[in-house]
Amino acid sequence: MKKTVIAGNWKMNMTRAETKAFFREITTQIRAKGGCGVVLCVPFTDLAAAARGARGTGIKIGAQNVHYEKKGAYTGEISAEMLREAGASYVIVGHSERRQYFGETDETVNLRARAALAAGLKVIICLGEMLDAREKGVTDEVVSMQTKLALRGVSEKELRSVIIAYEPVWAIGTGLTATPEQADETCGVIRATVASLYGKKAAKKLVIQYGGSMNEKNAADLLRMPNVNGGLIGGASLKPAAFSAIVAAANENEKR
Repeated sequence: MKKTVIAGNWKMNMTRAETKAFFREITTQIRAKGGCGVVLCVPFTDLAAAARGARGTGIKIGAQNVHYEKKGAYTGEISAEMLREAGASYVIVGHSERRQYFGETDETVNLRARAALAAGLKVIICLGEMLDAREKGVTDEVVSMQTKLALRGVSEKELRSVIIAYEPVWAIGTGLTATPEQADETCGVIRATVASLYGKKAAKKLVIQYGGSMNEKNAADLLRMPNVNGGLIGGASLKPAAFSAIVAAANENEKR
């Protein structure tokens, strides 16, 4: 896995026609080969079109959720094998919007992550504190516990296919952003927690992204932090120029 990974999360945006147009534009601006890792996580209906659009570019395609069972009576859900067949190699689990609006828990996030890893997908596990937790000074305790619960039963070998995205919930879709120092400090807590579970070597190799309103204006400052190895990008990932600027900032950081 690359030492820096920029992943876009399109959320519930883009039709197939819009996806095709996006990739026609973005592939003139981004060549992921030789630079940072680039992933675009798209709605289920766009996976095949995105996979075709990304072919030959080095850009990887991901989904935004996965069910923890291989098959069954789970209306509206998608299995890991279905995602792979549709062209995904990554999947996001535990995004704050899934936790807030759709009842995701630390337990189901763990189950989804393990199912995806078992099927050969790489996993972006999201975690982060609510504003109340930060104001009460318990951010470290919250993210450390979330990390431990998310990785329960994940082997050291499987950890190589895991990215953790630190998303302070108070910064998602609000325009608020943690300072580079705040992001680095909390990503450092996550890394220390992983070191306690898997050892310092495994923790050092782990990609930890910042996912709280990173954009083309603040990306360079955030990516300079030693514990921030990339970004999980929301709104800016829908704009080819903005997303490519973030990737360019990450590529500059890769040269350091």
